[in-house]
Amino acid sequence: MGGRTVRGMRLLHTSDWHLGRMLHKVDLLEHQAAFADHLVQVVREQDVDVVVVAGDVYDRAIPPVEAVELLSDLLARLAGRTTVVITSGNHDSATRLGFGAAVMRDRVRVRTAVARVGEPVVVDDVAVYAVPYLDPTTARHQLVDDDGQMPERSHEAVLGAAMDRVRADLAQRGPVRSVVVAHACVVGAHLSDSERDIQVGGTDAVPGQVFAGVDYVALGHLHSPQQVVVPGPTVARYSGSPLAYSFAETEPKSSVLVELDAGAVRTSLVPTPVPRRMSQVTGRLADLLGADGEPFVDDWLKVRVTDPARPPDLVARLRRRFAHLLVVQHEPQADEQAASCSIRSAVPAADRPGADPLVVAGDFVAHVTGSGPSDAELAVLTCAYEDVLATAATV
Repeated sequence: MGGRTVRGMRLLHTSDWHLGRMLHKVDLLEHQAAFADHLVQVVREQDVDVVVVAGDVYDRAIPPVEAVELLSDLLARLAGRTTVVITSGNHDSATRLGFGAAVMRDRVRVRTAVARVGEPVVVDDVAVYAVPYLDPTTARHQLVDDDGQMPERSHEAVLGAAMDRVRADLAQRGPVRSVVVAHACVVGAHLSDSERDIQVGGTDAVPGQVFAGVDYVALGHLHSPQQVVVPGPTVARYSGSPLAYSFAETEPKSSVLVELDAGAVRTSLVPTPVPRRMSQVTGRLADLLGADGEPFVDDWLKVRVTDPARPPDLVARLRRRFAHLLVVQHEPQADEQAASCSIRSAVPAADRPGADPLVVAGDFVAHVTGSGPSDAELAVLTCAYEDVLATAATV
């Protein structure tokens, strides 16, 4: 591998590309292509021996054609410089992503078959085991042990059975270094709001001890880069997604450069390009259209407007100011005067059985405008309600 000695084996760990994903109706493929260019550059500059991709390559089971073309081009470029090991996540279709895996025997290895979790890709003296996302309902039938017993229907049980196969294979290999590439949610890790729930049977998280006994665990599924605790010397990390896919993802994005030496695992984060900053800003419309909004004019933006009443043409006025506005919310800050004239109660009227329809309507007005209806508005609501009652009585 480029003359590198065994002692300096380098892996680049990445995951959760979500090729084809939209961000509030904004097509991200151009920015994902920029990440692909960055990945190839890192492989070249860091002399990377193996790239591991821990699932969610695509954003959905049937990806758009452009996303498939981007992946095809990226794998061709990477294969000219390194070995690539890919497994599938819960967003991927394991069958579609794994198409052609049987003929990919050299530099690109797509491992999505549950039954093959105990068969590593071996590069020099490093055994790389790919563990795709394991749906407990279906995966348990493919993870029957030597006694003919299948694991229970839980994430912990099926992943434990998969890791038993990994450790059994390692025990036959002698002194090799080991890497597991897995798509799972580990207990204690930090979640964001852009990962799809994989809960089955009341829980989706598995304890870190499931992965004990290997050198490095390259995790996918969670979008925040972070290390997780595994007993013993095992090092386990999430690389996180290369781009932010929600406003909750405020941490810097990165891939993980892993150095596998004879007796140690060293990791460092490689920052990924930021196509456009994602920001959230809160304030009154006049302030946001003025100096307070100046630092955010080039950002993907979520705006909370706090004016007591919803300003006219709110979205249009904000869009003229912020070209990349994605989300607008009107969240009035109630003052004492508004609270005193509101007819809202501690329990929303719509949630109280037998609530007075006029109170429900008043609650709605207060929610939209930040204060309860005026006397004139209340008179209109009352008149409308009485007309409805009168009409119903004649039917």
